[in-house]
Order: sequence, then C-alpha cells, then structure tokens
Amino acid sequence: MKSIVYDKSFTFAIKIVNIYKFLYENKKEYVMSKQLLRSGTSIGANIKEALQAQSKKDYLSKMNIALKEASETEYWLNLLIETKYIEKHLMSILEDCIELNKMLISIVKTTKNSLA
Repeated sequence: MKSIVYDKSFTFAIKIVNIYKFLYENKKEYVMSKQLLRSGTSIGANIKEALQAQSKKDYLSKMNIALKEASETEYWLNLLIETKYIEKHLMSILEDCIELNKMLISIVKTTKNSLA
C-alpha cells in the first residue's frame, strides 16, 4: 500500500538518525539526542503499523500514537535549536516535522469523523 505520510516519515527518520549521529559524535550530546532518535523514528514505525491495522479503530489508535511522537519530536527539535546544538542550516528538519504533524492531525480528524 502506497502512503505519502509513511514515505515522508521514513525520509524524516533518516534525517533524524543523521542528526543523532552528528549530535552524538560532534557535539557529545547524549541525552536529548537519544530522545530525539527514539521519538523521531517512532513516527514512521507507528504509521507502518497503522497501515496494517486490524480495524479502523486500531488504525486510529496507531495514527494517534504517531501524532504524539511527532509532537514530542517537534519539542526536542525546538529545544535543540534554542540551545544551539542544532545550527540554523539544519532547521529545515523542524519544518519537515511540522508538516508531518499537520498531516497526522488531518488523518486523525478524518478517521475520527468516519467512525462517528
């Protein structure tokens, strides 16, 4: 099954892994970078699970989890930017995260409406 949101989340996860490696190796930042890695890669994993859901309710649950992870990732990215661990040239990843959040909000709302 082809899914734009899954494809975007997978590309996003690759960027997150690369930022994690940069933070770990170059900035010697181990705590926030680990949180970012966990939440940023979890988005796509939950979307992938949702695509194999057993029911619409299961699909909604997994997409809600993906949304929560995307929201948490946005938090960590903002924190890393504000504390200057991530330079301005890497800020496009925050825009990618915001776009994923918007897509997931739309999916969750649409799915909730279809269940009502």
